[in-house]
Amino acid sequence: MDSIWRPVPGGVFLVAAAVLYDRWLRPAILTWGATRAEARSRLPGDDLLEHADGVATRAIDIDAPVSAVWPWIAQIGPAPRGGAYTYDWIENLLGLNMHSADHLLPEYQDPQVGDTIGFGQNRLRLEQVDENHVLAWRSEDGNWVWTFVLDPVDGHTRLISRNRFRLPRLRDRIGMLPMEAGSLVMERKMLRGIKQRAEHLAAADAYGRG
Repeated sequence: MDSIWRPVPGGVFLVAAAVLYDRWLRPAILTWGATRAEARSRLPGDDLLEHADGVATRAIDIDAPVSAVWPWIAQIGPAPRGGAYTYDWIENLLGLNMHSADHLLPEYQDPQVGDTIGFGQNRLRLEQVDENHVLAWRSEDGNWVWTFVLDPVDGHTRLISRNRFRLPRLRDRIGMLPMEAGSLVMERKMLRGIKQRAEHLAAADAYGRG
């Protein structure tokens, strides 16, 4: 007797996997740590790339005032700047020359609109600076905007990192999908790295005042 089971074409599995990823996994990957309101809200820097093909909004609570968080944001960038506080060895496999600092670099504590940094094949230009609140970079080709927003909450800080992408070619959109999970791994480490450094700085400041 013939089996009632029939093989399912591989394409069906691929389509089903894509639907499940888009509906269930992708939102969690792109909004790690962020509230629904934060993920959906319009943030400073969004106007630098209005019609984005992809948006990632990730966030973390930091038990420190914004004044202890901002200095680590201000000095982000490849050497000789402060790095990105993530997995340096992975960043450097990609040729990004990142070396995460555990101390403040006074020479990079006054970011100005127009400052630029290299980021692999991209070059980022600082487009918006609101000290202790907003720092927004935009790639030279205009297809990527990376914004940090610091919101004070009862003496603590809510740190939001938003990436907005324009992906003009189909191959860019397809290529971005496997990178989304990787970006979560790196950005989660970065946010936790900033949190650790800021809380340590705040504790040291409090001890010094004591």
